[in-house]
Amino acid sequence: MLRKAIVPLVPVAARGMAPILRRRGSAVATHFRRDITVGVPKEIKAMESRVGMTPASTKDMINNGHRVLVERGAGEGSGFRDEDYVRSGCEVVPNAAAVYSASDMIVKVKEPLRSEYELIRENQTVFTYFHFASSPELTDAMIKSKAVCIAYETVAKNGQLPLLVPMSEIAGRMAIQCGAKFLEKPMGGRGVLLGGVPGVTKGQVLVLGGGIVGTEAAKMAAGLGAQVTIMDVNLERLRYLDTVMPANVCTRFSSPANIEELLPHADLVVGAVLLPGMRAPLLVRREHLSTMKAGAVITDVAVDQGGCIETCKPTTHEAPTFTVDGVVHYCVANMPGAVPFSSTQALNNATLPYALHLANLGWANACSIHADLRQGLNIAKGTVVHPGVHADYPLYPFTDVDKFLAQEDFHTPLNGLSALSTFANGSDRHSSAPTVGARAFSTSAKPA
Repeated sequence: MLRKAIVPLVPVAARGMAPILRRRGSAVATHFRRDITVGVPKEIKAMESRVGMTPASTKDMINNGHRVLVERGAGEGSGFRDEDYVRSGCEVVPNAAAVYSASDMIVKVKEPLRSEYELIRENQTVFTYFHFASSPELTDAMIKSKAVCIAYETVAKNGQLPLLVPMSEIAGRMAIQCGAKFLEKPMGGRGVLLGGVPGVTKGQVLVLGGGIVGTEAAKMAAGLGAQVTIMDVNLERLRYLDTVMPANVCTRFSSPANIEELLPHADLVVGAVLLPGMRAPLLVRREHLSTMKAGAVITDVAVDQGGCIETCKPTTHEAPTFTVDGVVHYCVANMPGAVPFSSTQALNNATLPYALHLANLGWANACSIHADLRQGLNIAKGTVVHPGVHADYPLYPFTDVDKFLAQEDFHTPLNGLSALSTFANGSDRHSSAPTVGARAFSTSAKPA
């Protein structure tokens, strides 16, 4: 329980101001500061057509008292016109520099690219997929920028990764859709129809990993009629999958011996392994490819975390495949970007509550209060604070995230009167939900 009242309930929002809390143990002090500016730049990764916020999401952000800047044309690839953002109350600006220079928080989809590094400012919050494990250059640039990097892919709640789930669902399904396409002979594959036809052997699909990506891939392949084997090291997960999957899906414990046994029979291999915040483990080595069928296909969804196939390297939608030892590799690092209308909306459904908490509370208060957001904090003010990133880059300065937040000077904005109730509910680890439309938006995600 709080030991003292925070502030009288006065209509401060009408004056365009928001309370700020400084937390020192259980003591809370207040003063006021203006609401923040949120920036939505256009994605520049090759063939990336998603956008960080939809017009509906920006309207909710504006209704919470914030200013939103959107780069011209940012939403076009997802079917949103500049006029749609203007109607939602946004300001459309001509280029990325105009977005970054005036914004306190940036909301993106994919990691910043080299041309964006110099635009990111000290103390600026960047909320996006980072996948630091696969890019030492990006990691170094973000540490040098002294920005606050909160990664979608490591936000964790109740053992789930709620901001990774929607894109993992899409990527898992696309892994089969794309794999089936590249199994066609004109695409370089061995000419196998995954579902087969009566009197003809069905395609064999091997899925490495039984998480969200692997489960969705197995379901999709099974729906096409293929014979599917899904592997994982978690026996409890395998028991669950064995119960819920159709008859043409079987489960196997993932071990080097079992993988080597199954690879020669596979027409399509899906890499679907994830260690949150860390590089994916290598499960298939270069020497294993010689045991596979000529024209077999590998789709490595783990490529954005370094890949679980040794011969994997990131590709783009413009040039999605390459062949090694007769095996076709499909390793597009932003697979959901090919279906931006679906994936943008699915991503915004998951990210919006967290973006509102960051904007309303400020990153330091939000990460202190919300354990799920705290796990999303990867790099802050030149310091690595996530153990997974530290494991991959041990030479950079590292501080445990709880110790880091305890040292922070919490001069961060709380938006309007709704934010006051954040600290009035008797706990410093829970908060009332921000306002979205006419309802409360919970940050909890359904189990995948």
